[in-house]
Amino acid sequence: MRAIVWFRQDLRLEDNPALIAACKDAEAVIPIYIRPIEKKSAWPLGGASKWWLHHSLKSLDSDLRKVGSKLIVRQGDCLETLLSIIEETGARRICWNRRYEPKSIEYDKKIKARLLELGYQVESFNGHLLYEPWEIKNKQGDPYQVYTAFWNQIHSMKEPSKPLNAPKQIPTPDKWPQSLQIDKLQLEPRIKWDTGLHAQWIPGAAEGRKKLKTFAREDVEHYASERDRPDHRGTSELSPYLCFGEISARMVWHALQGVPKSTDYRRQIVWRDFAYHLLYYFPQTPNKNLKKKFDAFPWQPDKTLLKAWRKGCTGYPVVDAGMRQLWGTGWMHNRVRMITASLLVKHFLIPWQKGAEWFWDTLVDADLANNTMGWQWVAGCGADAAPYFRIFNPVLQGERYDPAGDYVRRWVPELAGLPSKWIHKPWQAPDEILSKAGVKLDQNYPRPVVDHESGRRRALMAYEKIKGGDRAK
Repeated sequence: MRAIVWFRQDLRLEDNPALIAACKDAEAVIPIYIRPIEKKSAWPLGGASKWWLHHSLKSLDSDLRKVGSKLIVRQGDCLETLLSIIEETGARRICWNRRYEPKSIEYDKKIKARLLELGYQVESFNGHLLYEPWEIKNKQGDPYQVYTAFWNQIHSMKEPSKPLNAPKQIPTPDKWPQSLQIDKLQLEPRIKWDTGLHAQWIPGAAEGRKKLKTFAREDVEHYASERDRPDHRGTSELSPYLCFGEISARMVWHALQGVPKSTDYRRQIVWRDFAYHLLYYFPQTPNKNLKKKFDAFPWQPDKTLLKAWRKGCTGYPVVDAGMRQLWGTGWMHNRVRMITASLLVKHFLIPWQKGAEWFWDTLVDADLANNTMGWQWVAGCGADAAPYFRIFNPVLQGERYDPAGDYVRRWVPELAGLPSKWIHKPWQAPDEILSKAGVKLDQNYPRPVVDHESGRRRALMAYEKIKGGDRAK
């Protein structure tokens, strides 16, 4: 029997259950990738994700060719394209790994029902998470909304299954169906803003495995103490490889089995499952508050403030460093993500959805579940969220987590000459210090666009108007 493997968010050969299943007893396997019609997608890929996808698809095709196969690339409606390839190849079996975004679930059900109706074999698998969202519920049979309880439940369950080996050879058809060149998908930017992405990243499964191996062997033991320091290399930088499925959660979990001091990072992998758990049970949350009382929150959208935030010109150095790192590399340190998000939704009173949209467009690891949960957590309107009245002081956060100012100096070079004492609050520095460092406030670097204390008071006053509202439904 000929089989089709439909690659989506699983751009790897190792631990790919759909690929392994398709190869079993098949006379030929046709690996395909379909670039869907964007206008039909609720969340079309952002610019940084498109860049990553372009290079990841090329890497996947190269990996497939090493085992005697290749990637067939098409563009269009997914169901129509699948039916076309079925007709061209005579395939009777279609395998894919599941996705969990609300629109993907809806569309996958439609595709599966139609293919089954036509008499084809259709199988879907879990290739993206440690556990399926529906496998984990509390004693009342409801979804979890508190992470600690979710973590404890997972620890009482059977260990995640071990990763599957990549096939050493993939059986191929006598005649291949036509394929688009990956370049024809036009995923790369037309205006070349991606120089920093090329300098920072090498997309593809091989690089993902390499980074995972290095992290497990050399860096994870320092993760707990270094993870909040953007001025240090303290994180794994595995998130985009997990996002595009170039490595799997199971690969990470088992790579860290028995490794000393790895619990904190494994908690982060479970946190990722928790994000998908929430997205699955609360599919409205990419756009709407989980906690309904926030529907009445008195946001004050401001295009000028939003623009300053996006450009990294807020006057708060650690925030501006983070926003410029994001634009330059497609990634931002997690601690800084929280600081920048807090400034936007609390000091600026700009709806969290505006921040989530910007991150979605500019992050190479833009993941709908994680992005949604992160923003709702900061805004106080999500599951297990930080209280809205917890308002980060961007100066103190910078001084605590970037004490020498090295992170700021890298990404905000106009402040590089300032002593560490003043680098997170240049507007308070004596004139002679500013002059010596070449800093001209409101000329080559702005003062804070919103004062911390007045912004904090305004945020608390806004919160008072919804305090005590109803619980999440």
